[in-house]
Amino acid sequence: MAKYVVEFIGTFFLVLTIGLAVIAPGAGAMAPLAIGSILMVMVYAGGHISGGHYNPAVTLAVWMRGKCETKDVAPYMGAQILGAVIAALIAGFCKSGAETHTLPLNSGRALVVELLFTFALAYVVLNTATSKRNSNNNYYGLAIGFTVLAGAYAGGGISGGVFNPAVALGLTILGLSAGSNIWVYLIANFAGAALAAVIYKIVNPEEPRR
Repeated sequence: MAKYVVEFIGTFFLVLTIGLAVIAPGAGAMAPLAIGSILMVMVYAGGHISGGHYNPAVTLAVWMRGKCETKDVAPYMGAQILGAVIAALIAGFCKSGAETHTLPLNSGRALVVELLFTFALAYVVLNTATSKRNSNNNYYGLAIGFTVLAGAYAGGGISGGVFNPAVALGLTILGLSAGSNIWVYLIANFAGAALAAVIYKIVNPEEPRR
C-alpha cells in the first residue's frame, strides 16, 4: 500500500503544479521549470519506495523492463490516475474564474512529439533508475526531471508537452486540452514508453531483469 500512496502523492503534485503554473496568472515561460522541478523532487522523495513513476507510461516501461511486478501495474496506474484527477479538481478550484485556452492540436505533429519525448523520458528512467550499472546513483531524479523540462520547452508548443497519460487526463479536466484529443496522448505515450523498454533491452542484453 505504501507504494501506491507514494505514486498517488507524486502524480498529485505533478498535476497540481502543472495546473497552477500553466493557468493564468501562472508561471508563464517558467512553467516547464516548475514542472520539471516538482517531478525531480518527487522522484527523489518517493523513488526508494515505489520507484517514483508518477506516470502510467513509465509504469508500463518499467514493467516491460522487468522491474515492476505484474500485480502492481494496475494499482500503480490507478493511484496515478486518481492523483491526477484530484489534483486537477483542486487546481481548477484554486484557479476558478481564470480564463483557460485549449491548445490547438495538429494530431500528426503532436503524436510524433509525444511519442519521441515519452520515449526519451522512459529511456532515461530505465537507464538511471533501474540499471544495475547505475545503481545507487544520486542523479536519477535530476535526469528524469530535466528530461521533462527539456521536452516541455522543446515540444510544449506543439503537443502541450504532456508525456504522461495521467497528466493528459488532468489537462482535459482543467480544460487545457480537448477531450477529443486524449487519444493522441494515450497512443503516443504508451507507444513511446513501450519502445523505450524494447530498445533498453536490446542495448543492455546482459542486464538482469530482476
